[in-house]
Amino acid sequence: MIYLDNAATSWPKPEAVYAAADRALREQSGNPGRSGHKLSLAAGRLIEEARLLAARLFGVSEPERIVFTASATEALNLALHGLLRPGAHVVTSSAEHNSVIRPLAALSAEVSKVPADLAAGVDPDRLEAALRPDTALVAITHISNVTGTENPIREIGALCRARGIPFLVDAAQSAGAAPIDTEGMNIDLLAFPGHKGLLGPQGTGGLYVGAAAALRPLKQGGTGSFSASARQPARLPDRYESGTPNTPGLAGLAAGLRYIAEIGVGRIRAREAELANRLLAGLATIPGLRLFGPPPGPTRAGVVSFTLEGHDAMDISFILDDSFDIAVRAGLHCAPDAHAAAGTLSAGGTVRISAGCFTTEEEIDRCVEAVGEIAG
Repeated sequence: MIYLDNAATSWPKPEAVYAAADRALREQSGNPGRSGHKLSLAAGRLIEEARLLAARLFGVSEPERIVFTASATEALNLALHGLLRPGAHVVTSSAEHNSVIRPLAALSAEVSKVPADLAAGVDPDRLEAALRPDTALVAITHISNVTGTENPIREIGALCRARGIPFLVDAAQSAGAAPIDTEGMNIDLLAFPGHKGLLGPQGTGGLYVGAAAALRPLKQGGTGSFSASARQPARLPDRYESGTPNTPGLAGLAAGLRYIAEIGVGRIRAREAELANRLLAGLATIPGLRLFGPPPGPTRAGVVSFTLEGHDAMDISFILDDSFDIAVRAGLHCAPDAHAAAGTLSAGGTVRISAGCFTTEEEIDRCVEAVGEIAG
């Protein structure tokens, strides 16, 4: 199979990820923080190593502010439900994922959506104009999962910090694939998945909780600490990590984070840009094909979306899989506002091709050839 659906989940993983998850199940499978025997202590060390590695990657000086979750979706829910009261005013963009849109709807939040240009992203000046004295949060995706458009996070973070407004960044498509410095970018909350650009197993993710963000926990329960108290501990990360953690998954995530630290985010970003640019150049030659998102460039994200005149997006995806053994994704990608902005909502969305750091030039060329055959 030619796998080009890395925006949904990365595959394959580095061999060290498979080995670490297997070893954790076989040799380090105690319940971390719950017992004092060797297996429990070994499991605890695995999790703290993953926490430290994630903190280093995201420029976090206090590793305990990295809270592990089961996904970026859970992390976003913790941030939104933990920070906001019903009816709060929130500024977002037209590029947000349902993992932001739906929690805000559940909270009956008053949402101001700043239009996100398909090529340039959110204009900081337009976002600033949407801020109000009662704005409780700004929540912006770093890189669009539909178009690969990168938003100016550093500039938006500076605006938020100057106004004293908490800033939440959805890093579902950027963690591990683009440089992130939470402190330098004035990010108060950063939600990230473990299974995409960080190359870890599914069922892993996390939330950076900055000092200015005091969140209510989504759940209460056993933490292995302060057990005599009926109240949830105030100490991080215990406050947000009730229950038995996914030790094998986090062991695999630590291996993925080590791999990224060795390769370097800069090299990964350059590689994915190179592949995306090759893909864009090839697809642009196909008659009737329309591309969405930024033009080719040295920092172009690996997400590429297109439509093909006279062809349904879902049909193209099925044919690529069934006839060419090429895995892509078609549809709305859980981001209906982005498709409304692109004019593809009523048509059922786009075909999305997303390269990863293990994708080859030959795979990109074969995909272009296959789409050309379908168009013909």
